[in-house]
Amino acid sequence: MSAPEGFVRGMLEMGMGTDLHGGDYTKAACRAVREALQRSSLNFVKALSLDTASLPIRVTIGVAHPQAVDAEAVAACFPMGQVEVSVVAGGLDIPGAVTDDFAVVASAAIEVYVPTR
Repeated sequence: MSAPEGFVRGMLEMGMGTDLHGGDYTKAACRAVREALQRSSLNFVKALSLDTASLPIRVTIGVAHPQAVDAEAVAACFPMGQVEVSVVAGGLDIPGAVTDDFAVVASAAIEVYVPTR
């Protein structure tokens, strides 16, 4: 996927999140996003006086059952930007050892785009 018109990717960060009991794919996806955001600092946004509300942000979530993720809930994890969430097949489901319970592992890739001006 190419950058939005007039923008270039300024940041790429990855994260992993889990839901250890209950099989909640959205919870695991949001945890993956938060983990990635905790390692990111977009100092250049203020330094360049960029409008944080209009920055394009693309998020790709990988889980075993993409249809089970609430993309709007994932987008709500972001403090800024115009967030576009895509959910694809990936991640892991790990069966429980004793019960029907299973753990969900989600991966997240976050791309923040800045204007080329």
